[in-house]
Amino acid sequence: MNTTDNIYQLAVAGVQSLIPYKGGKPIEELERELGLSHIVKLASNENPIGIGQKALAAIQKASLDLALYPDGNGYRLKQALAEKYTLEASQITLGNGSNEILELLARAFLTPEHEVIFSQHAFAVYPIVTQAVGAKAVVVPAVNYGHDLNAMLASVTEHTRLIFIANPNNPTGTLLSQADVQRFIAALPDTVICVLDEAYFEFVSGVALADSTAEAINSIDWLKSYPNLIITRTFSKAYGLAGLRVGYGLSSPQMADILNRVRQPFNNNALALAAAEAALGDVEHLQQTLLVNSQGMQQLTDGFKVLGLEWIPSAGNFVSVDLKQLGQPIYDALLRKGVIVRPVGNYEMPNYLRISIGTQVENQTFLNALKDILADV
Repeated sequence: MNTTDNIYQLAVAGVQSLIPYKGGKPIEELERELGLSHIVKLASNENPIGIGQKALAAIQKASLDLALYPDGNGYRLKQALAEKYTLEASQITLGNGSNEILELLARAFLTPEHEVIFSQHAFAVYPIVTQAVGAKAVVVPAVNYGHDLNAMLASVTEHTRLIFIANPNNPTGTLLSQADVQRFIAALPDTVICVLDEAYFEFVSGVALADSTAEAINSIDWLKSYPNLIITRTFSKAYGLAGLRVGYGLSSPQMADILNRVRQPFNNNALALAAAEAALGDVEHLQQTLLVNSQGMQQLTDGFKVLGLEWIPSAGNFVSVDLKQLGQPIYDALLRKGVIVRPVGNYEMPNYLRISIGTQVENQTFLNALKDILADV
């Protein structure tokens, strides 16, 4: 056995066979590979209008004190979140993106003796954090690309410790009703922690701009009744702070206390904390984001109709389109035209591409490129 092989053998079993999460291709990488300019990136569900002016001003102010460590407790951001959601600061855990909250949950509550339940076509980080700690993943087949809550409930055993529910789901955009989710949580044993991943919850209210029957998400009210519930959210999407990585968990004080015991000190940098606090109060920027998303979703789906394509109705800031053929070759062809989207074959959706909502110009650039490619296939 050579030295390299020996290093792999030294890793814990779950990590040895782990496939790392692969994010959307960066613009700079495509520029290097193909020598292109004027690239349109619609791959990572980022905010197409960017960071708000209030958050930008807060970053500039905070940059004057970068020689100092940030507030390891995130006091000001926690107070702002507590005020917004009528919670206690002790119920909040801050993370380096909401992904870190998912990892903290795995580290704090899972062992190789435990099982974790999540849906087919759900966020790729769920199996990663599960496998990394050696727990057993129980993947429940989806129904119409969304969560089958009855089947997930039937999969609960004495070994189940965590259940991940993404609402809206990524990469499908499917949305569960509030009544169905509450019934599901109420039926769980108190030994099972429900992780309600609401990374895209802000966009659900934006759906109401196009659909008056859209249902608001009010899951925070459930924290009073279900101490085994934790809600995770992020500033990366609707608030336009993906590059700063700020997420948070809302839970009982006891669960937050456990998570903060394994959370690394200073896991949020000073610029991120300042920007998130400012972004939280920038209602105008959020409203503009939701409007752009609603208009862009309509633009893309109208374009799909013209091309004779179907898609999964989405409550997020992205939409997965059925190409009726393998998506990877279309993805590659789009790259050559300077358009980055997201292939989702790794989510068992080989004929789909996930498209993040961009600006009107970006969306049209994608649609034009897709039309040309499909015409040549």
